[in-house]
Amino acid sequence: MYNLLKGKRGIIFGALDENSIAWKTAERVHEEGGTFVLTNAPIAMRMGTINQLAEKTGSQIIPADATSVADLENLVEKAMEILGGKIDFVLHSIGMSVNVRKGNHYTNQNYDFTHKGWDVSAVSFHKVMQVLYQKDAMSEWGSIVALTYMAAQRVFPDYNDMADNKAYLESIARSFGYFFGRDKKVRVNTISQSPTPTTAGQGVKGFDGFIAYADKMSPLGNATAMDCANYTVAMFSDLTKRVTLQNLYNDGGFSNMGVSQAVMETFIEE
Repeated sequence: MYNLLKGKRGIIFGALDENSIAWKTAERVHEEGGTFVLTNAPIAMRMGTINQLAEKTGSQIIPADATSVADLENLVEKAMEILGGKIDFVLHSIGMSVNVRKGNHYTNQNYDFTHKGWDVSAVSFHKVMQVLYQKDAMSEWGSIVALTYMAAQRVFPDYNDMADNKAYLESIARSFGYFFGRDKKVRVNTISQSPTPTTAGQGVKGFDGFIAYADKMSPLGNATAMDCANYTVAMFSDLTKRVTLQNLYNDGGFSNMGVSQAVMETFIEE
């Protein structure tokens, strides 16, 4: 390990269980010398095993509904109190579609569900940054990262309204990132990850097909949750001080592929 985050303090949203990218990131941040608080919605905490992660990394847990500004204000204030200063890094690893969970097709959405998913998956990122910005809670040259997926740019039919949520999330990163960079010297980026078998990801219809297809398309194969954790650590470190407003692909090259030989071979008759 390289002590890339020695002395740095942060908040990690969204660790549910050991399959979570946020969970792997927390482990890697800890290994690189960073300290942090963990947070998730109370209902998610009941479903997962976040207490094990907290014990392993010597971290405290602060429950917070990321759609509630009051909860986020409490989270940020307590995090600075616990960690002993301003925040150097934040990971937003939150996404949820009620329409997907309920099996509603994209052409037949329940718009109350749509609004809920949009609020949790995208608007929560604006709320997190607005609280951090207004409380002047971020250190200069701090780093904020949100996780996204390529369905924000291309059609993946079964990804449903999550594709719209991710597109909005990426726009928020650019727009808020401008103000955070100009006013506070804080960088904001999104990482567009390969389809990854997390608990949330596996709820998407046809997810196994997503993974197999992406793996055949990508010259380096799919990026794992640990690959994403390592990339996120690099983005939190001082080695990427002037990288901001970017949507960064961590996908084995998938995003620049038209077709691969491996995929073509499945359509060629012998």
